[in-house]
Amino acid sequence: MGINMTIFAEFENRIKNLLQNSDIKAKNGNSLDMSGIFVEVPRDVSHGDITTNAAMVLARAVGENSRTLAERISTLLRHDSDIACVEVAGLGFINLRLTDIFWRGILADMIKQGPDYGRSDIGRNIKVNIEYVSANPTGPLHIGHCRGAVVGDVLANLLHFAGYDTVKEYYINDAGGQMDVLARSVLLRYREALGKDIKTIPEGLYPGDYLVPIGKTLADEFGDTLLTIDEDSALSIAKVRAIDAMMDLIRADLLALNVHHDVFFSERTLHADHARAIRGAIDDLALRNYIYKGRIPPPKGHLPEDWEDREQSLLRSTEAGDSMDRPLIKSDGSYTYFAADVAYFKNKYDRGFDEMIYILGSDHGGYVKRLEAVAKAVSGGKAKLIVLLCQLVKLYRDGEPVRMGKRTGNFITLRDVIDEVGRDPVRFMMLYRKSDAPLDFDFAKVTEQSKDNPVFYVQYASARCHSVLRQAREILQIDETCREDMLPHIGRLGDESELALIRKLAEYPRLIEQASLHQEPHRLAFYLYDLASAFHSHWNRGNENPSLRFVQAGDKELTLARLGMVWAVADILASGLGIIGVEASTEMR
Repeated sequence: MGINMTIFAEFENRIKNLLQNSDIKAKNGNSLDMSGIFVEVPRDVSHGDITTNAAMVLARAVGENSRTLAERISTLLRHDSDIACVEVAGLGFINLRLTDIFWRGILADMIKQGPDYGRSDIGRNIKVNIEYVSANPTGPLHIGHCRGAVVGDVLANLLHFAGYDTVKEYYINDAGGQMDVLARSVLLRYREALGKDIKTIPEGLYPGDYLVPIGKTLADEFGDTLLTIDEDSALSIAKVRAIDAMMDLIRADLLALNVHHDVFFSERTLHADHARAIRGAIDDLALRNYIYKGRIPPPKGHLPEDWEDREQSLLRSTEAGDSMDRPLIKSDGSYTYFAADVAYFKNKYDRGFDEMIYILGSDHGGYVKRLEAVAKAVSGGKAKLIVLLCQLVKLYRDGEPVRMGKRTGNFITLRDVIDEVGRDPVRFMMLYRKSDAPLDFDFAKVTEQSKDNPVFYVQYASARCHSVLRQAREILQIDETCREDMLPHIGRLGDESELALIRKLAEYPRLIEQASLHQEPHRLAFYLYDLASAFHSHWNRGNENPSLRFVQAGDKELTLARLGMVWAVADILASGLGIIGVEASTEMR
């Protein structure tokens, strides 16, 4: 079985080949359509190692009862030397139990491939742009940004491991009215640094004291010059310095979270040269009849800043399921905020990306349809657009809500959380719920050393693996790094707990593929916890029964066989934790 094939794909191919060469034919003489056949883990693992729906998929075409057809297929499958048992269940599911020899062969593959086990080419080098965080550079990142940062970063790592050509991108929203507000807020802090009495922060400006150092830097650089020049020039200087300082702060926060971007794309570049990029994108859409002149009805509730009851240039976004066509050019000729979104997507498409993934907060749910409309219009339906929404994170300490931040007065900064509990618990726990479900984060629970703390439990399993390897070196003078010495002896593994652990390990390649295909990185965190639980359970059996312990002082060959299994566990834990961006501990302190 090759490095890029899961056992499920392997047996799916075997079953299809078996059927093609059998006397099971379609009643109308046509070829059997096997596209709906799948192989997976049974819902109840006591039913077998793998199961297939082949009989139920083909029954109508063959003209037989699905259970009767399942019995016929089962008869053929019993000739496969890797299958120990075949049983038909329900309406025609075929459950297969594989031989111990087969599972030991899978373990041998794991030992040989080492850290590459689970790596896939399912992505076929498709170019994917993953944009995440993209917070306005008006302040430090807060806990609301944290979840999207982790989900985006881990998804990009996961897709890369699965064979996609990925680029991690941050879109800097450094144009528009909020940048003017930032500049005015910084100039106020500049006046404060010069000793002026600024009294209370006016309504509408950013009050956070994270702007105080920027004001002081301006005072050190310009003295009182910015008080004497015209306001527009002072605001322009303050804006540039403030954006650069905010992005330095944001980059530092991301680095503390072990989040890395390949590209930081500035919205200001879209507005450069008289908004040449935006004009070009709109002109291109107009040539393909995606733009027309028209009016839009007022939205219900609060009117957005860019709405006007006049004829405007509109994108036909309703054709992609949007609730209304979206304005791009106002009646006075200025561009809407949405026009920059169109130009930005075109920029990505022109850079050759086949898929664009946006990680957004749950409050951006209304943007999904309009972004899908942009993708369809700009690429002619060729580019795939995926939007993942991240629900809110609620912070607790010993079950009590945490409400206030240290530096801002109204929110918890990302750095506050990292400084208190550490990077690893934050990253792991941000994945311990599906991204579209709310997440509770308790400072006390994510630092306790117990099974109820998933990140500790997984890292403890990794540390235990390395403890076993060190013990083998000390007791039997075994070179625990020489994996080739372990391969000849894995036939000694036969306890059901050992084989169950191998079966759990063998799920990893399929987990990687499924999590990638469905853009669900949380599956990886769940799997690692389950693997750690299986390993700890086997460890505890050794405490109860010394003959099951990994290191057997009187049996070096059996020890080598079990060390191979321990290495496989350590490798997959390290691989999965590496994708998540969490340390694979070699010892617990």
